[in-house]
Amino acid sequence: MDNFQDADPGVPPEFALVVEELRETDLRDELRIREIPPPTGIAPYAFAVAADIGEAPEGRDSEHGTGRFILMYDPEEPEAWRGAFRVVSFTQAPQDPDIAGDPFLAEVTWSWLEDALAGRGASHHSPSGTATKVISAGFGELANQREGAQIELRASWTPTGSLGPHLAAWSDLLCALAGLSVKEGEVAIDRFAKGDL
Repeated sequence: MDNFQDADPGVPPEFALVVEELRETDLRDELRIREIPPPTGIAPYAFAVAADIGEAPEGRDSEHGTGRFILMYDPEEPEAWRGAFRVVSFTQAPQDPDIAGDPFLAEVTWSWLEDALAGRGASHHSPSGTATKVISAGFGELANQREGAQIELRASWTPTGSLGPHLAAWSDLLCALAGLSVKEGEVAIDRFAKGDL
């Protein structure tokens, strides 16, 4: 990947160093990782990656699981963040419809995020988020499609300490949602293709 600091000399050194740390973080080899353009207008500086479980069709998310990890940086330390950095993440994976009907699935999904962060030693505070279960059934010309289900977790938190463990924990969460066992293999982000920036 291109060096972030070289690409934009106006980037604060504190943020540039964190971006390099994220790029060097070892992640699970079941994931296809790529940098994506971060959202604009939310924070002065941001870095974002997308991940898919396995290969995905060009321009589409993987049907096995997908997610986005965004690190935002605002040296003014917004009151709601209680710090200069804030992680915003999205993860989504298909579920067996029988499991998706479990009334505790949302709570379990949130606990997987907490467990992933704790398991990687990713210290943080001020977490927030929503877990959404989606169950679908086909009708009319789609009536022969089997019932489907998904779980989505949108979460944010203020990281403290090293940032690499937060990205690694998020990758563990995505794999857990997709039903993969914990930490089967890991690989650095720079071994994957970089998206169009």
